[in-house]
Amino acid sequence: MKPLFNLVLVLCLMMGMNMQASAADPNPDLLKVALLPDENASELIKRNQPLKDYLERTLGKEVELIVTTDYSSMIEAMRFGRIDLGYFGPLSYVMAKSKSDIEPFAAMIVDGKPTYRSILIANADSGVKSYDDIKGKKMAYGDRASTSSHLIPKTVLLESAGLEADRDYEAHFVGSHDSVAVNVANGNAEAGGLSEVIFQHVMDRGLIDRDNVRILGYSGEFPQYPWAMRSNLNPDLKAKIRYAFISINDKEILNNLKAEGFAAIEDSDYDVIRKMGGLLNLDFAKM
Repeated sequence: MKPLFNLVLVLCLMMGMNMQASAADPNPDLLKVALLPDENASELIKRNQPLKDYLERTLGKEVELIVTTDYSSMIEAMRFGRIDLGYFGPLSYVMAKSKSDIEPFAAMIVDGKPTYRSILIANADSGVKSYDDIKGKKMAYGDRASTSSHLIPKTVLLESAGLEADRDYEAHFVGSHDSVAVNVANGNAEAGGLSEVIFQHVMDRGLIDRDNVRILGYSGEFPQYPWAMRSNLNPDLKAKIRYAFISINDKEILNNLKAEGFAAIEDSDYDVIRKMGGLLNLDFAKM
């Protein structure tokens, strides 16, 4: 009877979590806004205080900024209605979309376009001077659910040099983009991949010595990180949220977000990410 009891208990818990998600308040007084955990949590909260203040004024609601422990925690929080809107990476958005009813509504504009690219770097003393040289070496990635610090650079190595993770090189996941840069600069990994924008930010903050790393190359352009929200929010509130982001022109807010502005987006913009996942045989719903 015990196995049967355990099965019933698990099913009840799952039903309870699904009911919690579906019963999430469509017009909450407190909006829980999740920030992508790709940098230090306290730094992200501090840097985005102006965004919090702006949203509270514009939407007439309290706003709580949240940084989850990792990408997977953020996806699960959205899945079960514990956050109302969040700033996702393209891959983590696609993963969250496969598990929950959410919709993207805005992506930042950088250099006049809503796209970005990854950068692949190597330790300057590692002897790695090209993608081919990564064979047999350690390659640092950020989070498994990261687009520019995992999916894109892994695809670049496969398509450009025929290198497959765990067959041709060791893949090491170090958590965040800045950790990738630090690990490569310190020689803990011979090479790594991360967002070009965050790499520049890491150097600007003096977290690494530029002389300790070599740039191997860049990826093509991919759709920018999307902001997404629960689809079951009140339609008027969703419209206000979209307008609030598209209308941001405060220089401090935009500088903190490393953006020039925001553009409207839709789910189909991220089909290119789904195609990349297919190339790597990824099942987004199981990641």
